[in-house]
Amino acid sequence: MLSAAGLGAEEEAAYRLLVRTAGVEPAELAAELGVESEEARRALGSLLAKGLARAVPGEPDRFTAVAPDVALAARLHRRQEEVDRARQAVEQLTGEYLAHSRRREAAQLIEVITSRTALREQLRLLQDNARHEVVSFCRAGHVAMTSQENTEELAALGRGVGYRVIYEGALLEEPGMLVNLADGIKLGEQARALPTLPVRMMIADGELGVLPLIQHTGGLTQLTAALIRPSSLLDALKALFESLWERATPVSLTTPGSPLDSDHLYLLSLLVAGVPDKSIATQLKVSQRTVQRRITHLMEQAGAQTRMQLAWHAAREHWL
Repeated sequence: MLSAAGLGAEEEAAYRLLVRTAGVEPAELAAELGVESEEARRALGSLLAKGLARAVPGEPDRFTAVAPDVALAARLHRRQEEVDRARQAVEQLTGEYLAHSRRREAAQLIEVITSRTALREQLRLLQDNARHEVVSFCRAGHVAMTSQENTEELAALGRGVGYRVIYEGALLEEPGMLVNLADGIKLGEQARALPTLPVRMMIADGELGVLPLIQHTGGLTQLTAALIRPSSLLDALKALFESLWERATPVSLTTPGSPLDSDHLYLLSLLVAGVPDKSIATQLKVSQRTVQRRITHLMEQAGAQTRMQLAWHAAREHWL
């Protein structure tokens, strides 16, 4: 936990022990940590050199910890300054790289990614560095990671980055997706659904996109994806997203002016998106009869005789 302050595992264990004691000798430290005397002395010497430990006054062979708010706060502050300077350098180098790449061959605007590990890392970096908005097409069957594994989205939403995501209908039937989707919506994600999507893709801030080039590897074909920088191709992908976003069905927990509570609104969203009753019941851990009863309640509230009439009424009255 203290690696960010520059402490290794042995140093951290030793420091934590010193914090809890009035003073220990090197032999006592070794016994408490369950390590050889030489390892304990090495860890203690490192703590002394870093200003995290000191000799007990009047007892030169006994040592205790320097107060954490004094010793560690300063080290963390220096580390943060180093990280900030490094981030500024990366941004400057990125600007220079992009400026020069545009003067090279057009092929430099696209980088090819040829492994799942590299693709997963690029998707992580794309979201970690996003400042304003991330848009995405999520198709059924993952290539680099599942939606549940995409913890970077939750972190980005937490720092104010907007997300607009279109989900393929079949994806919403995969185990755990509906709960995961609801969690994202609660944090601010705008979600919509379509029966099918043409590609998988993710674009951050309208400036950088990732697009798998082979949609179905089947375990035989090497995964290939493209990292796309500002270009006519990226403009076309952004236009494709906006076009499909307008056609997609909203998936919501709250809608201003809607008379429905969050549970019924979410159910209606999934119903209109084409998610089967059985899948909704299984994922939301309720019986299929409960789902059907809630749908009947929605139909009665809308004065509808069929589900198609319910969807039409919901669209007319702006329930979604």
